[in-house]
Amino acid sequence: MRPRKKDRHLPACMYLKHGAYYLVRKGKWDRLGTDFQASLLEYARLIDKSSQGGMQKLIDDALEYMRKRTSSPLKPNTLKQYEAACERLKETFADFEPRDVLPRHVVALKMHMGDTPNMANRVISVLRAVFVYALEKQLVDSNPCTGIRRHLEHKRDRYVTHAEFQAICANSSDNMRVIYEMCYLTGQRIGDVLAIRLADISEDGIAFKQEKTSARLLVKMTPDLEALIARVKALPRKVRGLTLFCSPRGGKPVNYGSVKDAFAASCRKAGVEDATLHDLRAKSLTDTDDQGNNAQKLGGHTDAKMTQRYLRLRKTSIGQPPAMPKKSL
Repeated sequence: MRPRKKDRHLPACMYLKHGAYYLVRKGKWDRLGTDFQASLLEYARLIDKSSQGGMQKLIDDALEYMRKRTSSPLKPNTLKQYEAACERLKETFADFEPRDVLPRHVVALKMHMGDTPNMANRVISVLRAVFVYALEKQLVDSNPCTGIRRHLEHKRDRYVTHAEFQAICANSSDNMRVIYEMCYLTGQRIGDVLAIRLADISEDGIAFKQEKTSARLLVKMTPDLEALIARVKALPRKVRGLTLFCSPRGGKPVNYGSVKDAFAASCRKAGVEDATLHDLRAKSLTDTDDQGNNAQKLGGHTDAKMTQRYLRLRKTSIGQPPAMPKKSL
């Protein structure tokens, strides 16, 4: 910090302008008053509040509490989303104290993130959880997120056709193709597929414990699934890890980000637009239902209505038109 050329009697970050004293931090001017002694007291109060950490400390403390709680623990993928949301919140409310956050500030954040409604809803949900923690610690008197409506989220209805799936696989490496095919044959989320251990595979099928729901299920062994597992095991590996899918060199589990990027590249090469890695699970459950099998059990859904809503978005209704009336003789 450069030394003052005038008003050297004032403490750091305190300035006199047009007869009034101000506390200046990060470009923000907080008016303290016109009386010097009263302004010093207000200055001390604000500095003391800042030393307590403000919203940034509250957000960190709340996240740590949610990370360590034994009841309803956060899943690893959910925790990553919470951490990203908390960074966004700490940046937005860097100069706020918990009691200074009002509903209008929450609405302003929601509207500012209107171009990404899904992300906005998740950030506001995390902020709501942060203030639930603050209420329990008696740091605030109310939750400013109460009554704030969520953005309407677009429900994805993309269905990857058989031809598109074959084209994607044809434009992918051997290591990635088997992962895409396993996603389709098992109908599981990509994280659960990458986590398949060799010990999970038996002559009865592949045992899963879903990361998101903790549901346990066994995907029965079929000739297609058995042949796919044999192809995966036959892939060249310097070191064989404990998981079915592992890196060719070090034998470590395959990284989700690598698969996601590879799938996007395969789609570009195949000329398939607006398809994501998660659409393979949707295709699997939809095709399972079309073939007369139980999509709910394969998906691990506890409610049949959830499965039906999931499938209805991707199925095309087929209507039988009437026959043309015959001319009367």
